[in-house]
This record gives sequence, C-alpha cells and structure tokens, in this order.
Amino acid sequence: MDHRLLQIVACPVCNGKLYYNNEQQELICKPDGLAFPVREGIPVLLENEARALTMEESHP
Repeated sequence: MDHRLLQIVACPVCNGKLYYNNEQQELICKPDGLAFPVREGIPVLLENEARALTMEESHP
C-alpha cells in the first residue's frame, strides 16, 4: 500500500484515520471497528463491503 495514499484516504463512515493491515490486506478503522478490503492494491471503501472487527482485533 502506497504510504502517500494512506495519508489521504479516510474512513467513509466517520472520516477518521485508517490503518493498513498488510497481513490481511485491509484498511482498519479502530473507532468504528471496521476493516475495509484492499483488492488488487485498490482500497474498497464501501461500508457494505467492510467487515466488523472481532473483539480481539479491535482491542489488542
């Protein structure tokens, strides 16, 4: 994931900062507890495509 892209993308739900999880290829919004997929290098920032984080993922 391009570091410059991470600087400008925001959560579509709360407009907050997203964190990249390289292992799972997802952008994480901790306040909303959502993980947005990155498919073929392209972030899919649609709320209906996001998955809810598990309790362990949201509070490590």
